[in-house]
Amino acid sequence: MAFQIAATRPLPGPFEFPELDAKVRFGPERGFATRGELLEFVRGAHGLVTWVSEKVDDALLDAAGAQLKVVANFAVGYDNIDVAACRRRGVIVTNTPDAVTEGTADCAFMLLLAGARRLAHADRFARSGEWERHGTLSPTELIGRPVAGRTLLIVGAGRIGFATALRGIGWGMRVLYVARHVKPDFEFAPLNARRVELDEGLREADFVSIHTPLTPETRHLINARRLALMKPTAVLVNTSRGAVVDEAALAAALKEGRLFAAGLDVFEQEPKIHPALKELDNVVLTPHYGSANLDSRAAMTRICAENIRAVLSGKPPVTPVEG
Repeated sequence: MAFQIAATRPLPGPFEFPELDAKVRFGPERGFATRGELLEFVRGAHGLVTWVSEKVDDALLDAAGAQLKVVANFAVGYDNIDVAACRRRGVIVTNTPDAVTEGTADCAFMLLLAGARRLAHADRFARSGEWERHGTLSPTELIGRPVAGRTLLIVGAGRIGFATALRGIGWGMRVLYVARHVKPDFEFAPLNARRVELDEGLREADFVSIHTPLTPETRHLINARRLALMKPTAVLVNTSRGAVVDEAALAAALKEGRLFAAGLDVFEQEPKIHPALKELDNVVLTPHYGSANLDSRAAMTRICAENIRAVLSGKPPVTPVEG
């Protein structure tokens, strides 16, 4: 039997299935211009690789057809997929939980440092010609916040949260974490972290890094009330999902000086960014590229291939989504 495998975007690294007698097709780099084009593309697929911006719902599953066996999401998060709809059809959903860890943690700590040292403002100042017109900076200009020895709060104590916390060791940071259950890997050496309730942690932290998945419970988890709990010298970083943070409330806090800075790789209405955020010098904005290093993305391709190969061969998936 010849299998049809459809990846909605080109993938980095090998993505071939000679042992399955499979035909592989790829969608366009920038995605499909219309939803209709996407639905037509998935028609007849036995295995499907989806990107985080593509909604997998009843309409897409119907368009693919009853032969569809597996949807491999090219991401660790899967809020773009109606898992219940897939389950009703007997379609297995998988993700890439380990492959994104190091790349996303690098991105989180990059944004933490960039926010602390006012990188967005400094970069624009240097490249715009303003520095030349202004002259040498005085000792009181473009002063940032120190990182070494400060308190880092990890919200969402999974793999990426742990990897981000580990990066803080080099700066001698004290680590707090928010999780539903005690996490021994956080509480033992080398982190020696302390579990706190979210509100308590927000009050104590100098840096807050968010790593929780997007669920109905975590939507706008960081809202106006919780932003008001944070120190005016604090930096907020989000590399999880945009809707975990109320962007309008965050923009107001940054503009009014109630929060020192923010670093954001994810947004509520991607690829749109709240216009108030784009006007601010004390927020660093990146285009949801947290895992975008060569090793991470190649590993994601490999895991998607392994999942599709396993399911279409009648074996259990490697990294199934259980939600």
